[in-house]
Amino acid sequence: MKKILVAYFSASGITGAVAKELSSALGADLYEIAAAEPYTDADLDWKNKKSRSSLEMTDESSRPEIKDSVTDMAKYDTILVGFPIWWGVEPRIVDTFLEAYDLSGKELIPFATSGGSGIGYAEKYLHKVHPKLNWQKGRLLKKGEASDWAKELK
Repeated sequence: MKKILVAYFSASGITGAVAKELSSALGADLYEIAAAEPYTDADLDWKNKKSRSSLEMTDESSRPEIKDSVTDMAKYDTILVGFPIWWGVEPRIVDTFLEAYDLSGKELIPFATSGGSGIGYAEKYLHKVHPKLNWQKGRLLKKGEASDWAKELK
């Protein structure tokens, strides 16, 4: 049986709620990609071009530091990577996570939450930035949809 990890970044709690629902439905371990320096409301003000999130997202090389690490990444076969869509793509802290481990041979499946964007562009960007990873088709999810998707994934 495959060992699954649901790893997620959640700025406002929406992606976190979906990740927890998904983890429970799959019987998977759960890991929060948390920033070493937590984001404040001012940091997340996407309308302010000088806010922390705006500065990170306009710099493709930005890699915000993560608070904790996954204890034993080697034991996982499949990693579902969840995030809110920022500027059409994954937040840079997700890239920090993806680059922190040897993920070769693992199946990676993105899932995202969004107020209006689809996941298509974010998936293309993940393939571009992390081309050596074994990406599978992802899904844009709302709260309450994760359990149904989990049935499809099993």
